[in-house]
Amino acid sequence: MAKTPAQRIKKHGSKAAVPQHHLPPVINPTTHRSPQKARNNGNLIVIAGVVASLFLFWYVHLLTLDQLRQLSGGLAMPDSLVGGFDAAYVGELNAAMDDDARGQLNYVHKTAGTLFPLIFGFTWLLLIGTNVARKSLRWVLWAVPLLFVVVRLWGNVAIDAALAAGTPDAGQVALASALTVAGWVLLVLSLLAGAAAVFMGKRPAAGSARPAPQQ
Repeated sequence: MAKTPAQRIKKHGSKAAVPQHHLPPVINPTTHRSPQKARNNGNLIVIAGVVASLFLFWYVHLLTLDQLRQLSGGLAMPDSLVGGFDAAYVGELNAAMDDDARGQLNYVHKTAGTLFPLIFGFTWLLLIGTNVARKSLRWVLWAVPLLFVVVRLWGNVAIDAALAAGTPDAGQVALASALTVAGWVLLVLSLLAGAAAVFMGKRPAAGSARPAPQQ
């Protein structure tokens, strides 16, 4: 019967031959996470976010808000007016829409109208973060989609408040109009910022792809 290491040491002292036991490594060497793999995973999330943002933009602006014109006598919803609107337009729109129509617009603002800027903003933050290495420049580009999210959500609330008033308040309408115009401008600027980030992210790859000079 084989002796245990303790029994061998007791019998032979320091000359005892004790077999060495090696524990398996804790880290699995087959699960390396390279920077390229992490970047590819981030790109998959960005692609999914872009697809979701496109769908929500189509659903809100090209489908739902357009269908609401059937409840407003053909008048466009304030969200769709890129150039803004005035108190007279809001008064006309308010007179043409009943409580049910205004409730449907409010529901759009609380659901898809909220999801669109949030998903778009998150996607653009990730897009810029994975392509721009300089921290200062990254924060400058991040500021545009962040402002878009804040302005767009604030604009939804301002439009609902302006339509809820029996008599349009000039201050409320001016605020809602300014936020609507600013939201469209920031959306375009966010798209440009995302395109600039992708361009900057490809420049190092293009430089590293050059063949080394032959000796």
